[in-house]
Parts: sequence; C-alpha cells; structure tokens
Amino acid sequence: MTSRPDGRIVVGVDGSRLSRAAVRWAVRLAALTGGPLEAVAVWEFPLPQDEHGTVPPPLDGFESERHAARILDETLAAALSPGTAVRRLLPAGLPGPTLVAAARGATALVVGSRGRSAPPGAPLGSVALHCVDRAPCTVVVVRE
Repeated sequence: MTSRPDGRIVVGVDGSRLSRAAVRWAVRLAALTGGPLEAVAVWEFPLPQDEHGTVPPPLDGFESERHAARILDETLAAALSPGTAVRRLLPAGLPGPTLVAAARGATALVVGSRGRSAPPGAPLGSVALHCVDRAPCTVVVVRE
C-alpha cells in the first residue's frame, strides 16, 4: 500500500546559481500548496589522503559541514521573506542519494538542473539525474 504525500516541498541547496533559482521556485510552490518547506544542503565527510591512502579527518571540526551551513543560510536569506518558515537540514552523504532519502513522503523535490560541479553545457548534472531517476515523489528540475 502506498502512503499519501505529506505535503512537504524539499529543495536541494548547493550554492550554485540554479540552486538559488530552485529555492525561489520551491518557496513559491510551498506558498501555493500550503506545504512545509525543507531546504537540504548535503555535505560530504572530508576524507583527506596522504601517501598511505585515506586517513581519518581531524576531530577539531567539520569545515565541510560549516561551509554547507553557511551556503544554506545565505541562500535562504536571499530567497525568503522575513517570517517564512523553513526547516533546514544539513545531512552528510552523497548529494543524490541523500536528497532522494530526504524526499521520502514529500510532495515534491526541487533541484537545479546543474550544480557547481556539472560540466559546462550538460543539460543535467549527476545529482539532478539521480533525483529524476530515483526520487519517490514528483521532481521539479529548475533550468536556466
């Protein structure tokens, strides 16, 4: 038996121009549907390498997580009106699978068509492609 979507609008945030456009799109969709908005900035656990291979990261901080939090805060500040409710999520993991997991039960997942690492001219980046292929809900891909 399939459960009904819970009304959430989930949006992926990576700081790219198209990600910022996706946030604006998701804000409008949440306002139209009355659903709660969740903004997800995925960060990857740093795996430094030396001549012996991968080594454990330093325990004194997670710069990747802080960077993702800063990008999320800046993107939301630019896109939201004061008082707009949004749930901020900062999970660690691979962006595509982590966004798909965050979208379980949601009404829609909104992503930019290409993020920061997509090759120029590519119609879809790997994260958008993964989401379109595997998300358990409607996926909105915001293009240029």
